[in-house]
Amino acid sequence: MTSKNIGHIRLIFFFTTIISLLSLIAPSTDIKILNLNILQFVLLYVWLVQVVSFIFAFIYQTEKYYDFIGSLTYSSSTLIVYFSLPVKSQTDNILLILVLIWSVRLGLFLFRRILEDGNDTRFDKAKKSFFHFLQYWTGQAMWVSFTCISVYVAMISDESNTLSIISLIGLIIWIAGFTIEVVADSQKRNFRKDQTNKGRYISSGLWSRSRHPNYFGEITLWTGVAVIAFSSLSGLGYIALISPLFVYALLSKGSGIPLLERSAEKRWGEEADYKEYKKNTPVLFPKLFNNIKDPNSNSE
Repeated sequence: MTSKNIGHIRLIFFFTTIISLLSLIAPSTDIKILNLNILQFVLLYVWLVQVVSFIFAFIYQTEKYYDFIGSLTYSSSTLIVYFSLPVKSQTDNILLILVLIWSVRLGLFLFRRILEDGNDTRFDKAKKSFFHFLQYWTGQAMWVSFTCISVYVAMISDESNTLSIISLIGLIIWIAGFTIEVVADSQKRNFRKDQTNKGRYISSGLWSRSRHPNYFGEITLWTGVAVIAFSSLSGLGYIALISPLFVYALLSKGSGIPLLERSAEKRWGEEADYKEYKKNTPVLFPKLFNNIKDPNSNSE
């Protein structure tokens, strides 16, 4: 076995262990499925969906369903928790609706994009290696588990049936983040559909204020979800508030922005216009005032 495969196996074990540890923050509950408390069951479900999907993806050497399966897991896991509840509160209803809206929208957007593009370059090498490809899928299991943990724990926790002011503030934050993500994705999709922009980077609209406004929107909306969940948490449940911090860390330091920035640097790093765009445009957090003169450029 090669050292690379050993490294992949270690990460697979790490991702799986982290998911298991999340089950320790389950609030006291009598809700069980297959003799597991509901949080343990749903985390196991998230992991199994990714592993089973990986098997088919590896056999058929395809990554086309990776993002779609991830989005589907968000929806289905939240539905499992929601419909296991003997009594649903207003907070539970809102959290379910927000997760469904976000996951269905993003899942369809990403699935349509990969059908149009034909492939996802992230997996060109990975899908040829059993353990490397499995690493991606178990990583996605950890992504779903960490991102949605505040939703799971808040739903399982006992709570009043009234929305707090904090929850309403969280809802406003979610709406703002969701709007930014949708608009940014739409602007980039329309930019890429124009054949005159082929091989170029977008620097107009929200992309003139941030090099990755879609990621900023996603971090913001999950912050809103955590704020909504806050009033329902107690004890170890507060650990679930790590959700938006995890999203920020993964997108800004892990598999999101760093990969796209390196790719952009390789393609346009020597261009004067790109250097100017990069110099004047924040990586993530949008600037309030736009000072980019040329709205026509490129960004992955």
